[in-house]
Amino acid sequence: MKNFSLLLLMLTIVFSCKKDNSNEQEIAAINVDYIIERFDVAFGNATSSTLPDLKRAFPFMFNEKYPDSFWIAKVNDTLQQELTNETSEIFPELKEEKKEISQFFKHLKYYFPEFKTPRVITTTSSVDYRNKVIVTDTIVLISLDTYLGSNHKFYEGIQNYLKQDFNKEQIVVDMANGYADRYIYQNKNKTLLDEMIYFGKQLYFKDLMIPFKTDAEKISYSEEELNWVISNEIEVWRFFVEKELLFSTDSKLPNRFINPAPFSKFYLEEIDKESPGEIGKFIGWQIVKAYMERNDVTLKDMLQTNPDEIYNNSNYKPEK
Repeated sequence: MKNFSLLLLMLTIVFSCKKDNSNEQEIAAINVDYIIERFDVAFGNATSSTLPDLKRAFPFMFNEKYPDSFWIAKVNDTLQQELTNETSEIFPELKEEKKEISQFFKHLKYYFPEFKTPRVITTTSSVDYRNKVIVTDTIVLISLDTYLGSNHKFYEGIQNYLKQDFNKEQIVVDMANGYADRYIYQNKNKTLLDEMIYFGKQLYFKDLMIPFKTDAEKISYSEEELNWVISNEIEVWRFFVEKELLFSTDSKLPNRFINPAPFSKFYLEEIDKESPGEIGKFIGWQIVKAYMERNDVTLKDMLQTNPDEIYNNSNYKPEK
């Protein structure tokens, strides 16, 4: 019986691998046609004579209440010139970034056939790192000055746990976050579990849309941080259960376990010093994975499913 169970497991793994490979072959054959429009460069080189054409090409980048003189003054501003120069130096081309974005768009098209390739536009934003990527139905706007490298001089004074993601490798990850938020439907989060499942959905979405990225990159952890949460998953889960936090509506819990932070706040000195922030997202990710493994549900349906239903039908139980 033991040998039969082992054989069944091996056959399941082999079948799953073959299916995944077949999917990737189909996805690779999908055509996506777009260019990366360098508004950051065009704006940095704008003059009084070229500005009208630039405004016609990118009307959504210019607030109509400001006259042309305002925009020319901005182009010539010392800070803006430095932003333009530094961004152009670090991103003279975007070949690797376009390759990853193309892979991402192909996966989107495979899982969401109605997806239409948007305009992809790069800009600078005076390091507005809370809006690194903006996604709409027709446009993706990427602020390149938020991806210059975590040690860049522009980021002095920004906390390390935030600027560790200010690298070019994170661009497509942030794009995937933006699209996940557009596809996920969930009633207003009330409990910690609601928050955990929401971000678990987001991370599972990234599993399928950007499989070429590591798990650490998907969740914005270092490899060391990811290894810590994997090694301590059962203890973290036990803490949530024993402290009855899952169904709590305590408004402080997201800041302790969901929102960006240098570490998660268990209020246990020996753990807080070692744990990475946002650990609730990782646990939510594992719950969603367990749900998808145990239920015959499409990605689209899962993204619309109630968090309680996902939790109750996941049979999630971390093991050593």
